[in-house]
Parts: sequence; structure tokens; C-alpha cells
Amino acid sequence: MDFEVWPEAIELGHLFAERHYELSLVGGPVRDLLLHRPSHDLDFCTSARPEEFEPILRQWGQGFWDMGRKFGTLGAVRRRADGTEVKVEVTTYRSDSYTPDSRKPDVNYGSSLQGDLSRRDFTINAMALRVPELEFVDPFSGAADLAKGVLRTPVNPFQSFDDDPLRMMRAVRFVAQLGFTITPDTAAAITEMTDRIAIVSAERVRDELVKLLLSEHPHEGVEALVDSGIADVVFPEIPALQLEIDEHHRHKDVFEHSLIVLDRAMALETGPDGPVPAPDLTLRLAALVHDIGKPKTRRFESGGKVSFHHHDIVGAKMTRKRLKALRFDHRLTEDVSDLVALHLRFHGYVDEPWTDAAVRRYVKDAGSLYERLNRLTRADATTQNKHKAYVFSHAMDEMEARVDELKKKEDFDAIRPDLDGTQIMEILGIEAGPLVGKAYKHMLEFRLDNGPVEEDEARSELIRWWSEQR
Repeated sequence: MDFEVWPEAIELGHLFAERHYELSLVGGPVRDLLLHRPSHDLDFCTSARPEEFEPILRQWGQGFWDMGRKFGTLGAVRRRADGTEVKVEVTTYRSDSYTPDSRKPDVNYGSSLQGDLSRRDFTINAMALRVPELEFVDPFSGAADLAKGVLRTPVNPFQSFDDDPLRMMRAVRFVAQLGFTITPDTAAAITEMTDRIAIVSAERVRDELVKLLLSEHPHEGVEALVDSGIADVVFPEIPALQLEIDEHHRHKDVFEHSLIVLDRAMALETGPDGPVPAPDLTLRLAALVHDIGKPKTRRFESGGKVSFHHHDIVGAKMTRKRLKALRFDHRLTEDVSDLVALHLRFHGYVDEPWTDAAVRRYVKDAGSLYERLNRLTRADATTQNKHKAYVFSHAMDEMEARVDELKKKEDFDAIRPDLDGTQIMEILGIEAGPLVGKAYKHMLEFRLDNGPVEEDEARSELIRWWSEQR
């Protein structure tokens, strides 16, 4: 086997061997070694019990943790000379048992490395490397599956997924991360057992979705999520995009369109110093769900036309509800929902270029999402008509150039009315209350329409508006 093992793993192997304990590198780090992929967190299993190897980790590391002690797991971290850190977790050989209504195992200590490997999710994660002797252990042909690019469980897939249903989502996630395919028998078991996902917490489902979307192949991962039937349980709005195409093909397959938009949005992500560094969860999630309001708003009009009026607003509400159910944090939930609500906003510019006031409003409404919104809008323009594609792209270029010019004259992030609340109360002779807020809102609209003006002009406008209100 052609690979270079981490020196920290070899060192730990010697420390365990000196005390006559077995130690093996297992799971993801071994898989990544064979794939020549970087891995900074090292997982080990050992014949020693936690109380026996705790002193070794405390001696070896500069930091120690034991949150997983009840599962037989202890961890440590060490800083290398170059400033990078290596984290290790060591777990006693285990032989878990599960109850039908929980994916949390009753932990039983095992007696052998092979027994420990048999309880793992997939064969590509059921390989080990004994240290320090560097003996490769592969009882379930994980290396062969790795070479074939397939995902298979080391034991009967029905038993594996019944024990821990989250493994079904992990299979889909590995499709996205590694570009692998799921073997037919494993895929069949997933399809038959999707209802078991119900015992998995929303937070764990969310975490798998995040890893899927931030991977190298999220398109394939989402397809696998839908094809397996898992999406029907965890995110039913996505498979609902597979609308039946009308006989005249007056609208696109919304699911396929959404995956194309996801691919195009990813291509518009920037480097680490750009405005939307890759991978960007907010942009990718918005690209995937931007049209989820279409199934609810589809109408068949006269002449064979199909309409989706207000699918942006409906979709934003659906997005907010689903992301809350999956326990996404408030900021991301609001940002993705706002992008869905705004994703059609620019289309009016293509028909008739906006005034400076309309451009200001677009930027003001987009706020911190401006760069993402423009990328989502560009990604959503999937027409095959070259002329239409050129006109749309040219219009977006023009609008962005106008925004850059306007930003040289004023700070869009700090746009406020030319009169503040205190000045409004003083000029109108009123006390704090709803009327002040109403006046403030009018002066903000005036500011967006006219740009910055002198205080005298702002006072005159406020007095004019006030006289109309009275």
C-alpha cells in the first residue's frame, strides 16, 4: 500500500504497545489515506479500556477531553511545530446493541478489532491500520469497494439501517462527498426503510444535509436523497418539485432545473477573498429551494399556458417553515428565505432598466445578501435561447456597474433618511409614537427616490407630506 502515515499515529502506537495494548487507526482516516485525501482528525480503536489509556492521552496531548467517556471514547489534541493541530479520538473495541425506538446504542465493550469493524456503517469505513506495525486490516473488502467507488454495508443492510437509521443519510452524503454509488442491495434496503428516519433527531438530519450541500457533488447527493425516498421524509418539498410535465412542454422539469441552478450557483462562488467564498451554504441551499413554491402555485391557463404566480413569496414561507423544522439557525433561515422571496426581483430590469431610485431599493432590500442574490439570479437564468441569455447577462452586468457607480457617491449600507426621528418630532411638533415612524418611513422612501439632499429640501418635503396627512 502506497501511503504515508501520520507520525502522531505511529508515536501513539508505540505508547500503547509499550503497555501491551492494541491500537489501530480506523474509519475515515484510513479511507482518506487510500484516497490520498487530507485528514486532520484521527480516529483509533483499542483493546484498552478508557481508564487504562487515559494516562497515555493526557501525557501525549496538550489538551484532553472525555465527553464520550460513556461510549468508551476519549480525545486529545496536539499542536505541531508549524502551528497546525492534530486531534485524536480513541475508543475501546465495541459491540453495540440497539433498541427499535432509538439510534443510540447500549455500549458493550468488544474483544477484537474485527468485531469492532463489523459494527461500522460502510465497508469503506470498516478498514483499519494497526499501529505502529502498519498492518492493514480489511475483513469486509472495503479497499475493493473503494476502488470500485461503491457504498456497501459490512453486514446485512437491513440490520445495519435498523440499528442506526442515520446511516441511510450518511450513504447519500458519501455519494455527494466522494462521488460514489450505492450498491443495489444497499439502495433497496434504504428505500424500504425510510420510515426509520423518523427516530433520528432533526439536528442530526440537518447536519447530514449541510455536509451533503457543502460537498463536491451535491447535485448527485440530492438526486440520491430523492431517489432513495429519504427526501420524502426529511425534506418533502424537494421531491415535490418533480412535477408532471404538461404535454406541450410549456414549463421545465422544476426538480432538474433546481439542480442545474445549484450547479451554476456553485460555479459562481468565489475564492476565499471574494464576496461569496466557496463553499457557501446559504447560496447553495437557496439555489436548491428557490422554486419550491411552484407546485403549490401551478395553474393551467387558457391556451395551454402554465403559470406559477407568486411562487417566490409562497416559496419563501415554505422555506422558512422547513428550515425551522430542521433546526437551522435563525440567521441562515432568514437569509435563505429572503433570497427565495427576492429571486425574481431583477427580472423587471431586463424589460426596462430601472431608475437610480429602483436600483437603490434593490440594493437596500437585498442588504448583506446582495452578492448572493445576484449570483442566484444569474444561476436561475437557464434559458437555452442564446439571445435571451445574452440580453439577461448584459442587463445584470449593466445593473451591477450602476450599483458600483452609485456606491462611489453614497454608502448603501448606511442609507438613512436625511432627517432622524428627533428632527422629525421637532419639525412637526409631535411626540414619540406611531406618527413618527410613519414620517420616518416616508422620508426613507424620499431618500431612496432622490438620493441624499440638503436638510432644507428634506424639511420642505416632510412639511409637505405632513400637510397631506392632516
